[in-house]
Amino acid sequence: MLVLLSLPYWLPRAVTALRVWLFARINGTEGVPVPGDLVDVSRFLEVYGHPAARGRSRGAALSDLFWYWLSPGADVHQEHLEPGPRHAEVAACTRRVLTLPSRRAASMAVESLRAAPPPADRRLVRLRDLAMPVWAEFYHRLVFGEPCPPGVRELIVAHADDVVTSLKCCGLRHMDRRLRLTAYLESSLDRVPHLLPASLSRREQAYYLQGTFFNTAVVQSSEATAHALMVAATEGRGEGDGPAVGELIEETLRRFPLFGVAHRVTYEDIGLGRDSVIPAGSVLCFNYPEFHAKGGNIPFGVPTNRPCPAWHLAPLTVQAVVAELLGAYTFTTWAAHTRSLPNRGPCLMTPHGQAARLRLPLLAYLRVRDRWEEVTRSIAQLVLGTYMVWDARRLRLCERHFLLDEKGNHHDPAPRRGPRR
Repeated sequence: MLVLLSLPYWLPRAVTALRVWLFARINGTEGVPVPGDLVDVSRFLEVYGHPAARGRSRGAALSDLFWYWLSPGADVHQEHLEPGPRHAEVAACTRRVLTLPSRRAASMAVESLRAAPPPADRRLVRLRDLAMPVWAEFYHRLVFGEPCPPGVRELIVAHADDVVTSLKCCGLRHMDRRLRLTAYLESSLDRVPHLLPASLSRREQAYYLQGTFFNTAVVQSSEATAHALMVAATEGRGEGDGPAVGELIEETLRRFPLFGVAHRVTYEDIGLGRDSVIPAGSVLCFNYPEFHAKGGNIPFGVPTNRPCPAWHLAPLTVQAVVAELLGAYTFTTWAAHTRSLPNRGPCLMTPHGQAARLRLPLLAYLRVRDRWEEVTRSIAQLVLGTYMVWDARRLRLCERHFLLDEKGNHHDPAPRRGPRR
């Protein structure tokens, strides 16, 4: 009985350690950790911003896994394109779409929240689930210049939720959900008021919109919103005014960075002095949480090496949505809050002016449920995550793409010097 009752306190950690070991066995121990033994925290920004550390996918076995999780169309996702004309054209398009006056961006975010309001009949919510329809609505308005047609918001949410759930190894991919969104986007390209990259085929343009805006942008904005509301809920912050919420967002992104590890492939040797060299073809794994924990703060990357293109838009739009929610509701939780947020942020949400009936019993229920969910979730992550890592290595989506590239079937520029295995 004691072993059974103690499961939530030791089993998840043990299963997670086993999962990490299995991932390394299947996927290899490729990568130079930064910060780490070779590059300490004092040289993190120097190495991250080095001109030779610009490779994205080619030559990194890790890329097979990320392409698998982010498919379809991972080859035209802005984050995966190698430096060159194609990436420059795609990045320029993304900047055009994301360029919006601050006041208009904030008001559009609030309009999107009002178009996808929280359920009035629910007090217990998952904050990521609460936020995702808002950002599906927002980015549809941003890309198409109009509100979501009936059913489309649900289509975008189903796709984004499927991607982030598989990324956290809490569920397998459901390609049918993803391909339904692809079909919608491809059939709706003529309604996009922005000039899309001409070097991409019509299908690739749909993949580009799907990956950049209706995957990465929706998921990351939802995660940022959920993290900020979890911080407010656990620390009793109920301020809805601009300055206080701005500080909350800044602190949240520092404590719970949206990016875990970003990998880059070196095109050339990087000298570190005293005969220490990072050879060409190395895979550098930049650990954001560890860098932040040691005093750094780069929530949107570094300007010298392809920072997040939404570095200006995302904070002010998330701030607008969080301020609106905190101005209408009180959020409270006793559930765990971690950077990966696999529990989707369980929370008690009470409208201002209403008594929180059964508040303490509900919070206690959240805590107990969250503890036991961690047990079942850790086991599911072990099984499903191991399968997906194995399946990604079997399919080799990234490696096969660049093998075709060498035969002239693709046009992404690639480094001339291959990785040193």
